[in-house]
Amino acid sequence: MKKLFTSESVSEGHPDKVADQISDSILDAILSQDPDSRVAVETLVTTGLAVISGEVRTNAYVDVQEITRETIRNIGYTKSSYRFDSESCGVISTIHQQSEDIAIGVDENIDSEKSMGAGDQGMMFGYACKETDTYMPLSIQLAHDLVRELAKIRKETDLMPWLAPDSKSQITIENDDDGNPVRVDTIVLSTQHDEGVSQEEIRKAIKEHLFKSVIPQNLLDDDTIMHINPTGKFVIGGPHGDTGLTGRKIIVDTYGGHGAHGGGAFSGKDSTKVDRSAAYAARHIAKNIVAAGLADNCLIQLAYAIGVAEPVSVFVNTYGTGKSTDVKLAEAVRKVFDCTPAAIIKRFGLNRPIFKPTAAYGHFGRAEFPWEKLDYVDQITNALR
Repeated sequence: MKKLFTSESVSEGHPDKVADQISDSILDAILSQDPDSRVAVETLVTTGLAVISGEVRTNAYVDVQEITRETIRNIGYTKSSYRFDSESCGVISTIHQQSEDIAIGVDENIDSEKSMGAGDQGMMFGYACKETDTYMPLSIQLAHDLVRELAKIRKETDLMPWLAPDSKSQITIENDDDGNPVRVDTIVLSTQHDEGVSQEEIRKAIKEHLFKSVIPQNLLDDDTIMHINPTGKFVIGGPHGDTGLTGRKIIVDTYGGHGAHGGGAFSGKDSTKVDRSAAYAARHIAKNIVAAGLADNCLIQLAYAIGVAEPVSVFVNTYGTGKSTDVKLAEAVRKVFDCTPAAIIKRFGLNRPIFKPTAAYGHFGRAEFPWEKLDYVDQITNALR
């Protein structure tokens, strides 16, 4: 029997990702004026409407309506036929003040002797493996690559003039007995399109201009299954086809089902919320451990109590691939990496407006993000000597 594993991704035009991008665009706009802002912004998008809610404490003033429209415009929802477009959709904001109860445990200055406490309780995970150059699982990497390239084709070329913003991909990888990927078993690609184009034309173009350029040819064979718009039609899409909400694509955002996830979403939250910052820190730790050759696969868990700076626990699982015990690795992690929220924010510069790009195509495996740096390889190696 084949050993198969599947991951999915969605495009920037998927309704949930539209919501994520609006939330993170508002976050970035606020941080650009006031880096010490506290932000937790949620977005709902549906036919002809975007509703923005949440809690904010800041000295900044931002035009929520214009930021929302600009974000929708940049994604590509600019036609009235989409029933959700940047110029005509309604925008409602019900943002209010963040709870002072939370502020009590969080608001010490980053530069003070006492580090700020975590903005919430919870457990956050980071994962890395040797399957790709990005230290991401192959299934989620290829799924992201497909929808990212499809958006590039839509925005920058005339190869597929009928493309619309909403799309989804899914990759099934066959692994050998040791868990190493050997081939792509199944590709699923669904893309929104204009009325009047035939499915035959869509499938031919997707195979020729997308699959051939994104999927390594050595991973494809005559038995690879390809499903392209398997329902037969995808004209109604985006927020008109399905309501979108911030934070509903947490597995797409992380590792495609590999490793683990603590349950917290990322978008719209400033980095005192460890749901976000500690997840970035955990990925950074896991990636540096694997890059150092200390394990082939690594899962890191960091857990926090609200208002308390230090993690209540640090857990390491190398799935039997570690060059030392997982307990020793966890001890080394505690020595090398300061995982208090203030230290994480400083290490990655998380009080800057850098979050909008994270809101589509995954928060990990992308070199432009500071938590992807391999800058602790020597430190973690030396700590185990």
